[in-house]
Amino acid sequence: MTPAPRKVAVVGVALADCGRVDGPTPYTLHAQAARRALADSGLDRSVVDGFASAGLGTLAPVEVAEYLGLRPGWTDSTAVGGATWEVMAAHAADAIAAGHARAVLLVYGSTARADIRAGRRTANLSFGARGPHQFEVAYGHTLIAKYAMAARRHMHEYGTTLEQLADIAVQARANAAHNPDAMYREPITVDDVLSGPMIADPFTKLHCCIRSDGGCAVLLAAEDLVADTARTPVWVLGSGTAVSHSAMSEWDDFTVSPAATSGRDAFARAGVRPSEIDVAELYDAFTYMTLVTLEDLGFCAKGEGGAFAADGRLTLGGALPVNTDGGGLSACHPGMRGLFLLVEAVRQLRGEAGARQVHKAGGRLPELAVASGTGGWFCSSGTVVLGRG
Repeated sequence: MTPAPRKVAVVGVALADCGRVDGPTPYTLHAQAARRALADSGLDRSVVDGFASAGLGTLAPVEVAEYLGLRPGWTDSTAVGGATWEVMAAHAADAIAAGHARAVLLVYGSTARADIRAGRRTANLSFGARGPHQFEVAYGHTLIAKYAMAARRHMHEYGTTLEQLADIAVQARANAAHNPDAMYREPITVDDVLSGPMIADPFTKLHCCIRSDGGCAVLLAAEDLVADTARTPVWVLGSGTAVSHSAMSEWDDFTVSPAATSGRDAFARAGVRPSEIDVAELYDAFTYMTLVTLEDLGFCAKGEGGAFAADGRLTLGGALPVNTDGGGLSACHPGMRGLFLLVEAVRQLRGEAGARQVHKAGGRLPELAVASGTGGWFCSSGTVVLGRG
């Protein structure tokens, strides 16, 4: 008889040093985050028998695991861009539920900003000219340009305005103002966003994520370990993953992301509806990404994202607080931000977000959160639904 799947909880989360971090190496940030997440959980390192990591550089999971003193029996090195960490969390939860591991540590660390300042890396995100990219690179299609093209299509199809997109950046900054770890906390206005230097039409600078250093870690564990942990467990209720395209010419609809699939599956497996979600942590490399992910996850109908996000709805006191730490637009974005979404979602559900803590009516803590990561130019998506109960 096949045993019933084990329940899986997030039992530890932590940030490494983030923002402007000029001294440490990526290995150092991995180690900081791992130690802090284990300390947060109250569990000993010896219980960790699963490990997952990925990065923009050459760090392989086996190298990072060795650096951390781990000898995992289960590993994952999935690399699908910014969605990597939600996809890895889904894989880890499945592995734990099936009994292939008891505790899986997900870790990320990057010195993306410091590397550019030191000349070790350039900021040109063209992704080379291999395979299908050879047919686009000649036209100057960087990652930013691809998102800009998609935004223009949404504006054409649905009448979405630049002001609506700019307001998403304004609300992210308003949330960041309450986060002492955010890289940028000063208020901005829609006019500030619209009048900034043009990066890729229609995106000005403040439509785009910041570039920072940083790292974080998340520890997932089987339900039998929860009694030994130091914090309130946050349960993995459901997850979904999807990939869409690589070449822009193979993207069926510039206004639809693979979150339409990963979100549908995650909510169905969790047995909850988007309308029941209290907090949403969404990958926001660009303002348009937030808008389309809101639509594709089912928080509003296709084409209504601009109106849905208006009137402060995404702020800490709004109807649907989104990116409560300030997101990639204001808090941090060290190359791949997906794992930070899970950290912030867990902190909100545990009531440990400090001045940016979201409360429901009557001062109650949030019960349900969703974290949804996006990779490439809407090439991949991973969605995880988390709950306190």
